[in-house]
Amino acid sequence: MSVIRCAGLGVRLGGREVLRDVSLDLSARTIALIGDNGSGKSTLARVLAGLVRRTEGDLRVLGCDPDRDPAALRAKVALVLSNPDAQIMMPTVAEDVALSLRAARLPRRERDARVEAALARFGLDGLGDRPAQDLSGGQKQLLALCGAFVREPALVIADEPTALLDGRNARRVADHLLADAGHALVLVTHDLALARRCESAVLIADGRVAASGASFDVVDAYEEALAC
Repeated sequence: MSVIRCAGLGVRLGGREVLRDVSLDLSARTIALIGDNGSGKSTLARVLAGLVRRTEGDLRVLGCDPDRDPAALRAKVALVLSNPDAQIMMPTVAEDVALSLRAARLPRRERDARVEAALARFGLDGLGDRPAQDLSGGQKQLLALCGAFVREPALVIADEPTALLDGRNARRVADHLLADAGHALVLVTHDLALARRCESAVLIADGRVAASGASFDVVDAYEEALAC
């Protein structure tokens, strides 16, 4: 099954055409979206996550139409943003992770076990009772990953997840996102070394697909264009 399949996708926001005639058929497990600021790559990520409605064209994300079946999409997709403070909603670390499981209506024992396992997976075990806002920036982003992965999503969409982190924490977050843990990944990034770690890449320019293919080929072409 394709991770993303779209044809003639277009988006208008505030009367401005942000994406136009975007056509893709991507089945790689890890996909980087790259391009200049304002190119439309973050808008495309939000369309894939069901946060922005397309104006025209066809779209399937893991076989779901985000506009026609948003509930099915939400069950399969998790979103990670660059600023974890925008995602932390609850007072304590464990409560914030548990919030992601509310819709699943799990028995309390199962919910608590999944929260504990997620915290351990992301190196936050022992911090469940800590106020979430007391964590460091790197720990907050790991908490955001906890909240995303505890739901066991089929697809994670991450928009500049390492942009605000130091090198050590950026590497930790990237390693978790790229690890083959049963999920696909769409990664919006300006970090071209990180983009190269993905299997495929899509270059967005002026709201259109400028290139798509193996990550090294697409990133190399983008770097050559930047040098001109």
